[in-house]
Amino acid sequence: MTATLDLKTGPIRLTQYAHGGGCACKIPPGELEAVVAGLTPWSDANLLVGLESGDDAAVVRIEGDRAIVATTDFFTAVVDDAYDFGRIAAANALSDVYAMGATPLVALNLVGWPRDVLPLELLGEVLRGGLDVAREAHVHVAGGQSIDDPEPKYGMAVTGIADPARLLRNDAAEPGLPVSLTKPLGVGVLNNRHKATGEVFRNAIDSMVRLNADASRAALAAGVRAVTDVTGFGLLGHGYKMARASGVTLVVDHTKVPYLDGAREALRDGFVSGGTRRNLDWVRPHLAADGVDEGELLLLADAQTSGGLLVVGEVPGAPVVGETVAAGEHGIVVR
Repeated sequence: MTATLDLKTGPIRLTQYAHGGGCACKIPPGELEAVVAGLTPWSDANLLVGLESGDDAAVVRIEGDRAIVATTDFFTAVVDDAYDFGRIAAANALSDVYAMGATPLVALNLVGWPRDVLPLELLGEVLRGGLDVAREAHVHVAGGQSIDDPEPKYGMAVTGIADPARLLRNDAAEPGLPVSLTKPLGVGVLNNRHKATGEVFRNAIDSMVRLNADASRAALAAGVRAVTDVTGFGLLGHGYKMARASGVTLVVDHTKVPYLDGAREALRDGFVSGGTRRNLDWVRPHLAADGVDEGELLLLADAQTSGGLLVVGEVPGAPVVGETVAAGEHGIVVR
């Protein structure tokens, strides 16, 4: 069954109903931090991870060696195929739980749908895609919430469980360690090309629907303590947040960073999202990158959707792309 239905005007392209695609539609990090800076939610000693470090999920201890991990993620259509959109959004939402070293248990669907504009059959395909990824992850999908929305949006609120003593955090990096990346970059520019031209990039879709479960387990097995996932703020944005929260400097060797086939061509042809440019603008005051081409920096800032894990340590099969060093003048260095 095809997930793109025909109207009188031709096949429906979901990306044409979205002002931005996937995690590229996030509110820019600088603006978001300004909004939450003045918020002081209730807290006690059982809140192990909250707003302070901007980590991937919240963590609350419920007893001794058990903690609840909670997160949510949703976005506008990143691809035209409704089934693939559902799979990508679900994998992306689950990623935040894996990035904390946790096991996801249950998810709730989050849906925005222009019910008078797009067929509900397409929404059914989105939800089917999400269910299939949740089934692969052995995660229960037990309801959710839907609203009538001018733009199609989908994601999940996910709850998992973790051992508080074995959390993976973005504020636990120490100097003198290698830094690994578990998925190649480049889905942002490829998705932007897809939105503009209709070209389908199966390599990008395959990367986005791949769960970070194995990478998370490998990091835990290796004794890693510091991890974050690379999504809407790009490698530079999420790497800088980790470096800042941990009090270290992250050094990235741009020649070691892997990219999906076609990413450099998409960059060359100008398929760079506004979100990617905002990511680089936000990081630039904290960045040293003498002699590094602007295009390389844009790829490193490329807004990823359902990207891989940035791991302070080594995990099997993941290339080492840099290292942590003692905090210096800049939070992140590209060489």
